[in-house]
This record gives sequence, structure tokens and C-alpha cells, in this order.
Amino acid sequence: MRIGELARRTGVSVRSLRYYETQGLLRSDRTPGGHREYAEAAVDRVIRIQELYAAGLHSDRVRQLLPCMRDEDGGPSAIATPRLVADLTVERDRIDRQIADLIRSRDTLDEVIRAAEDG
Repeated sequence: MRIGELARRTGVSVRSLRYYETQGLLRSDRTPGGHREYAEAAVDRVIRIQELYAAGLHSDRVRQLLPCMRDEDGGPSAIATPRLVADLTVERDRIDRQIADLIRSRDTLDEVIRAAEDG
């Protein structure tokens, strides 16, 4: 599929898809005319990249983790290692801390809102 179709199917901009390629996160072949062509598996890969970015991981970490996460058939990757588990645990713990901070912020806002409503 061409880059525009991949963008439509994933909801990711063409510019982001090009960025993913420059970061080594996504691969395309080129047609004789120079157009990018992506395999069907690129849809799942882009979605996975988006999920990792949404979790707050930077492109270097995403590049390290992507090959270990899943095989193309969706099963566990044979190269998933204890190091991957440790790395992902660190990232999960960071996210847990962010969630706790956000909950505290929300609770503070709720208190201010209640006080303003009662006042």
C-alpha cells in the first residue's frame, strides 16, 4: 500500500510515517517511480508505534523494543528477552508514577471545584 493509504488506515499523518522511517521504526520498499510501498503488516506496526509513543516512550526506546514485542503472527517474539521484561517494567513503573501524579492533581482540582461550588 502507498503512504497515503497507510496514513488513512492508521490515522497517522504522512509526515509522521516518514519520520518513523527516518528513525528506523518503519520500513518501506520503493516502486520504480520512487513511491513508498508498505506491506500489510505496516498497519499493525504503526499502531504499535503509536501505542508506545502514547505511553511516553521516545523513538530510541521504541526502536529497541519493537523487534522484541511480537512476531508478525501476533505471537510472542522469540527474541523477547529478560532484558525486555526489565526495560518494560521500568517503563510501566514510570507510567504508574505519572498516573499517581495525575490522580493527585485531579483530586486537588476536585477539592477546589467543590469548595468553589459550596462557596
